[in-house]
Amino acid sequence: MVKRKDPKVGTGKKPKGSGRRLYTDENPKDTVGIKFATPADARATVAKVKKVNKPFARKIQILTVGEQRAKVMGKQKVAQIFRQGKDSIRKGKKDGTERRSKKVASKKSGSGTKKG
Repeated sequence: MVKRKDPKVGTGKKPKGSGRRLYTDENPKDTVGIKFATPADARATVAKVKKVNKPFARKIQILTVGEQRAKVMGKQKVAQIFRQGKDSIRKGKKDGTERRSKKVASKKSGSGTKKG
């Protein structure tokens, strides 16, 4: 009977058939820290998430994690700050898509009206 070697320290558990490891941050430089001890920490985290260069869905995911953790700890004010941050990001995305669609529409209507 062959005994398996233990994984290296800090590698976590590897799902079968996958090259990825659970419980380990494979790219720590990419990590966005979440602080939610006080309302000031929550505001700072929301501001940081808004500035970070991540996709929209990832930003929402980060703030949802903060909101859920704050709820579980009974910090309603902090959870509310995270919720407002998510709403703000959603509103910004909605405004951005509206601006882009108006710009495209004006280009289409402007180019087809030539006087000759």
